[in-house]
Amino acid sequence: MHDRLHNAFSALRAEEDLKSKTLDAVARRAGRQRARRRRMRALACAAACLLLVLGLGGGLFFTPVSAISLDINPSVMLTVNRFDRVIGIEGYNDGGRELARSTPVLFADYSQALTALLASAAVQDCLERGEALSIFVACDDEQRSQEILANVESCAGGGRNVHCQSGGWAEGSAAREAGLSCGKYRAFLELQALDPDATPEDVQGLTMREIREKIAALSGEPAPTPGQGHGKGHGAHHGGQGCS
Repeated sequence: MHDRLHNAFSALRAEEDLKSKTLDAVARRAGRQRARRRRMRALACAAACLLLVLGLGGGLFFTPVSAISLDINPSVMLTVNRFDRVIGIEGYNDGGRELARSTPVLFADYSQALTALLASAAVQDCLERGEALSIFVACDDEQRSQEILANVESCAGGGRNVHCQSGGWAEGSAAREAGLSCGKYRAFLELQALDPDATPEDVQGLTMREIREKIAALSGEPAPTPGQGHGKGHGAHHGGQGCS
């Protein structure tokens, strides 16, 4: 009798212990799940904040605020963001497309990018042959435009056959619509003022010196020779400042 009672109470205690352990295990598991949910919510919140920051920052980073075109025979245009980084490069003729392909300047500082382009064999060959180099800055912010133009002039190193200009962003947009870089588009407008029948296609395959020769022939001015300046109106910067 005593043994049966002892065994019964032992079984009861064992059952209570099992219940207690089971409840403890369930509580621990529920606690872990709550902690996991809190961590997941915190991670989700952090991820959302990160995506928001990246989205806003990415939007700013990939927003163009200026453009720099380089025309000599290769014709290319750099698109630059507010952080002075190149976010795009486009060639506007066969030489320009090859130059853009062979010169990795994406995300570089625009001064470094321009220096690399000017140091390329294609551009150096044209300079050695006396071709005219035109660099155009398109930017609506006057102060930024002045700063970029000054850096561009420094990169180009001056010279009688080097011409730096600047204009508004709208002019850069009009150039792209015409399928021309900014510098060649500016020269095209000069040509078109003298020859209303001139089209962007007429100048796409021409060097800057060849365009200048056409302008000189129509205007009655002396034709430019290699290493020589290209007449009045060049090097203008919203009011006359530019490369010499």
